[in-house]
Amino acid sequence: MRGSTVLAGEPCAVPREGDPPVHRLELRLPDQVPFAAGGFDAMGPMSRAAYPHRHTFYEIVHVVEGSGVHVIDTERYAVRPPQLGVILPGQVHRWEGVRGLEGSLVLFTPEFLVGGVGDEELLRRLGERPWVDLDGAGHARTGLLMEELAEEYRGGADGFAGVLRSLLHVLLVRAARQPGGGGAGGPVAPVVRGVAEEFLRLAPAAGIAGVPVRECAERLGVTPGHLTEVVRAATGRTPAALLREERVREAQRLLIATDLSVRQVAARVGFDDPAYFCRFFRREAGRSPGGFRKHHDGRVPSIEADAPPA
Repeated sequence: MRGSTVLAGEPCAVPREGDPPVHRLELRLPDQVPFAAGGFDAMGPMSRAAYPHRHTFYEIVHVVEGSGVHVIDTERYAVRPPQLGVILPGQVHRWEGVRGLEGSLVLFTPEFLVGGVGDEELLRRLGERPWVDLDGAGHARTGLLMEELAEEYRGGADGFAGVLRSLLHVLLVRAARQPGGGGAGGPVAPVVRGVAEEFLRLAPAAGIAGVPVRECAERLGVTPGHLTEVVRAATGRTPAALLREERVREAQRLLIATDLSVRQVAARVGFDDPAYFCRFFRREAGRSPGGFRKHHDGRVPSIEADAPPA
């Protein structure tokens, strides 16, 4: 979500009608640093928001006290500190029934990563298992890093942005080392990894829009066959499967976090025909859209012809 930060005091991004609110990251002036770090109280009430919302930035949260549930997209994670969580741009999340929630957060945009696409790949892998329990040593190391990030951010001394980038890189690498934290992955040839990383950066928006593999390959300057080969080598999945996964995930988010009708959800993820969308969703998710929504929150959507347009 590049270029999505705003000057302090500006409102959240305006979502399309019916979509969850979108929170943006304020810029730190005069350096215009797209980064923030501190405790829940320092970050303000939105850091504990109980309503479904998205971010245009990454969030890493270190929970040290409290109870309740953290909901990320379709998954519910019990708050049992000490824990480390990762929320990716575009995901829908909320805190539910939390009490005594304490800890610290780090917020940043992709531009701030010192490791570039390598760090983005680490974050993608962390996002596959976004809520992990920390052992005593991991909790202590994470706490020290989060405290140092917050102190450096508050101080704003000369060169603080470079220090923050370096500390953030260390945090990501160590988070990936945690059991269940995504790991570092096996060795992949640099050229293969580069094409695969570019595809993975393209996949969320392309998948939601229904962009075919052929068009993705054209955008990346490779053939569809080559794209399939390198993405499979890097991830073990085909590009088509990853695009379908993004499309289904976005539909699930909208079904759970909004009151949009199934017809409207279908349109938001690139389907002109709601009936075809329903068949696609059932095949990929194992439930009809209405059954999926009912399973998660009890609401039964409508696909009546007179449903309001998207």
